[in-house]
Amino acid sequence: MKEGFALCGAAASVFREIPRQFGRRTRQISHIVATTGFQGVICRARFKASDWIRPREPVWPVVPDDIIAADLSQPFCARVPEIDREAPITVNWVTGPAGRGSGGHTTLYRIVKQLQNSGYLNRVYLYDPYAGDPKYYQGLAREHYGLTCEIGDIRDGMKDADALVATSWPTAYAVFNARCAGKRFYFVQDYEPYFYPVGTNSVLAENTYRMGFHGITAGRWLAEKLAREFGMQSDYFPFGCDTALYRRDPASKRSGVAFYARVGTPRRAVELGLLALELFAKRQPQIELHLFGERFDNLPFRVTNHGLVSPQRLNEIYNRCFAGLSLSLTNVSLVPQEMLASGCLPVVNDAVQNRIVLDNSYVRYAPLTPHLLAAALESVVSMPDFASVSKKASESVAPTSWNMAGAAVDRAFRVALRQAL
Repeated sequence: MKEGFALCGAAASVFREIPRQFGRRTRQISHIVATTGFQGVICRARFKASDWIRPREPVWPVVPDDIIAADLSQPFCARVPEIDREAPITVNWVTGPAGRGSGGHTTLYRIVKQLQNSGYLNRVYLYDPYAGDPKYYQGLAREHYGLTCEIGDIRDGMKDADALVATSWPTAYAVFNARCAGKRFYFVQDYEPYFYPVGTNSVLAENTYRMGFHGITAGRWLAEKLAREFGMQSDYFPFGCDTALYRRDPASKRSGVAFYARVGTPRRAVELGLLALELFAKRQPQIELHLFGERFDNLPFRVTNHGLVSPQRLNEIYNRCFAGLSLSLTNVSLVPQEMLASGCLPVVNDAVQNRIVLDNSYVRYAPLTPHLLAAALESVVSMPDFASVSKKASESVAPTSWNMAGAAVDRAFRVALRQAL
């Protein structure tokens, strides 16, 4: 009898809750429609649907067995072959497969090709925990990135080499576990623990800096950080810029501001940048706004959405702009150098890593708040002597080249390999 009363009470409670929840949801939807339109409702629904269908089991960016096999207290002592002055230095590069437009792979493969031009024998081994088609990615590496060296699947094993290089934190586990000959190196382009919230992945990434590899880093900031926090011995190479591709057009008519925006890379602070552009658009409505990297819908200001573009098209966009907004919460991207080469003044968030790596007086730094970023953009577009400053900014990066970067990596390999014997 008591159970029956309890059941009836529970049912009554559910029925009383229905109109309350219906009213709450109705008011919520009305508020969303009033502030963002029906598109806002659709966006919320899509987000909820995607969250509902996503798998609850994590998809690891590294093979779990590789983590288990990597006992950092017992590193493998690999044989380092004696350098034969008459033979090329042989380097095994372990990297994840790349789609089109990967900035990290663009830099990596540029260095590989620079070393190949210097007489190195390179081999690229693909490490893919997502079990993609290696033949597809091998073809993409050749057709899109221009690799001509040997490209293999790490699951088929690696040949002995003079140097074995990890190029990201997941690949570091594969390199640590490898049993082929070769001194272990780590090609570090960013501080990857910052790519994740504090948790398993951030710890796994951080642990790779304790594997005893010799670091070769993109810029001085990373080399100093890894030495200070992990005692990791590192050399660094300067950021290069393809000044034959990115160049200032004196005849260009500048009327805009550009922003590199990709939601998939949170370290680029896209949301803050869009808020800054919203403020800027209200203050300077006559200035055209250009977004590249990814397309965005329903922004509260007029913008030209270019999406993912070719380097040639990107140079054209830069030459249409007074300024470019490029934000980075970790290591700086290649974008500010490319903007400078095109005579477009970059506005960058004021941070130690950006100042150390860029080291250019024509970069405009601003604290990372929407209002101050917008003010920095305004100061550029209102410069009375912009043409003169733009020309000098372009000239400031004229000596910069990927040949210099490749030469620095070449020196790092040769010195470290001699010291290992």
